[in-house]
Amino acid sequence: MSPVPPAPPVGAGPADEPARLTLAGPPAARRVIPQRRPGRWIATVVVLVVLAQVIHGLVTNPFYQWDRFDYWFSRPVILRGLLITLQVAAWSAVFGLVGGIVLALGRLSRNPILRSVSWVYIWLFRSVPLIVVLIFLYNFSALYQTLSVGVPFGPAFFSFDETALFSELAIAVIGISLNEAAYAAEVVRSGVLSVDQGQHEAASALGLPRFYQFRRIVLPQALRAIIPSYVNQLIGLIKATSLVFYVSLLDMFGTVQTMGASYPGDIIPLLLVGTVWYVILTSVVSVAQYYVERYYSRGALRAMPLTPLQWVHASVRDLRLRFTAAVAR
Repeated sequence: MSPVPPAPPVGAGPADEPARLTLAGPPAARRVIPQRRPGRWIATVVVLVVLAQVIHGLVTNPFYQWDRFDYWFSRPVILRGLLITLQVAAWSAVFGLVGGIVLALGRLSRNPILRSVSWVYIWLFRSVPLIVVLIFLYNFSALYQTLSVGVPFGPAFFSFDETALFSELAIAVIGISLNEAAYAAEVVRSGVLSVDQGQHEAASALGLPRFYQFRRIVLPQALRAIIPSYVNQLIGLIKATSLVFYVSLLDMFGTVQTMGASYPGDIIPLLLVGTVWYVILTSVVSVAQYYVERYYSRGALRAMPLTPLQWVHASVRDLRLRFTAAVAR
């Protein structure tokens, strides 16, 4: 027979476990080994190799003519075209947003006429290409040589020449604004519909006027959903200004096209100049979008997203800690 093990002392049990662990000393520290991810490192190496090849091709290929790019980038003729692009984009963004808000309110209205007219407008201008709208407005004087103001279907008080009233800049702004309003209306309407129905009911229970409800309660909450989509539209609007070249307005793209026809050997550098300026404009809009979104996220998120400078600082600090830990090992 095997010897019977001695019985544990009286009172020994789970409660005595910490004491025995203390007497025996702390357990050996175990190093946590992170899971290896070879696929991630392979993908990183492939991306870096492709990126290095692209940069090497841009720098060493003489066909890009970077010296001519540097010559054209800040020429006064290019900057004048850039100024026209900014004017058309700014005015069209303002009028398009205002028109979009009006159309969105019309679609949300209880009046069947306003709702129907807004729907038809949005349907029509989302169906017709922007270049068709611009060319139609440019040739509008062929259909109506004079415009008059007076009694409908009755005598006119005064009339004026359409060609003398609207310049190429005005035609470009009107055409892009009409087109932009149709898309902005759906963006605004989707933002308003994203607000919880209880907010509308609470505002109505307080007896607030409908316009005041929309301006102070519904719209501030809807802006969190409106801003990302509308800024996306705004970036598209900036690029759409290149079409005003077809209504005889020399914006930046029109200037690049004209200079390219006058200097055929500089076509590629001129196209690169236009590309870089469009990238700069859209990047500025994207940075502004980030800060506006961050502003309207107050109270909706537990932790505010980092600003670009804060993100860079946190990334540098994380890399420094990783490097220190790697050296210590």
